[in-house]
Amino acid sequence: MKNILLAVTGLSPQVITETLYALHQSDRRIDAIHIITTRSGKEKIYTGLFGGKKGYYYKYLKEYGIPSGFIDFSHGNIHVVTDEYGVEATDITNEAQNEQLLKKCMELAFLFTKDSETAVLFSIAGGRKTMSSCLTIAAQMYGRPQDRLYHVLVSPEFESNRNFYYPPKESKSIKLMDAKGEPFFKETKFADINLIPVPFFSIRKKLSDDLLKEPKDPATLMLSLVKEEKPGLTVNLKICKIIYKTIEQDLMPARMALYAFFIMQKKNCSKRVESCENCNECFIDIQSVFEKQAEITDIYKRICGTRPLNEMKDGGIIKLDNHNFMMYKSRIKENLRNRYGPYALKDLEIASIGSRPNTRYGIRMDKSAIDLVW
Repeated sequence: MKNILLAVTGLSPQVITETLYALHQSDRRIDAIHIITTRSGKEKIYTGLFGGKKGYYYKYLKEYGIPSGFIDFSHGNIHVVTDEYGVEATDITNEAQNEQLLKKCMELAFLFTKDSETAVLFSIAGGRKTMSSCLTIAAQMYGRPQDRLYHVLVSPEFESNRNFYYPPKESKSIKLMDAKGEPFFKETKFADINLIPVPFFSIRKKLSDDLLKEPKDPATLMLSLVKEEKPGLTVNLKICKIIYKTIEQDLMPARMALYAFFIMQKKNCSKRVESCENCNECFIDIQSVFEKQAEITDIYKRICGTRPLNEMKDGGIIKLDNHNFMMYKSRIKENLRNRYGPYALKDLEIASIGSRPNTRYGIRMDKSAIDLVW
């Protein structure tokens, strides 16, 4: 039976050689290694483990007498999390990237468990906690009796050392750091690497044949999935408020008119995408904003009610120019930051992309998460 190690890693490629060492010490033969990581993690693997066949992976094989071709492990076995456009994620820091990570874990778990003559050894020792969680979910969905889920525990002082990749056959003294950041030296023979089998439940036997024809998301495989709903944004022009995560924020009519205009640009975008995260189809340049002045003025009139337009100030929101456009944009951003905090700005603010004179403006939040109330 062919044993495939499927692991997640972040910026510490040492976890791969440590896991490989622990498996070999437990008399588990490894025939292939596949790694799920980010673009930054890929670069660390290329330099630290491969290094033009002079990296620590090849040093490990040589030191422990394992032919370099015995294990299928090369650049093609590094699977980087990407978005729908194929752009590689540099890190896993938001919900969209976590969804992409989970999708990658599900796809590879499905692929490698299709063959009854393979055993998949899922390693959750590396990467962010969310990476371990996603690979664990994939194992629970597709794991079979011959598959295993492992964690690897390394002595803390060695685990945090960037130059420790595995215990060499002949012990050597290496420089470590204590809890206070003070350097000290310790022999590698004192490094404990423990392979921890993690019990898991598998629902594979409960799945119909139709669900095993291609990889599915966990929500499809299970009738229900505990999942927090994405926060939505409501822009209510009747009461001149925006509501995000149930928290209300008043906006002055002029600011609300400009903000609602960009919300409408987002909502009216005809491009169909799964996520708006990397799409800027609805973003427009400032000249296009000026050309749509009538729309902005109409929104402002509807907010202000019956007040005649000729009684309103000749300028400002009803006669935008570069100066007052940037002023309104800045003050809207300030309102949003003060109410919802800096982390929400990425989704809520009137964002800008590109450099002058080709700057374009728009809202990044998914249009499916936005409600506009007239």
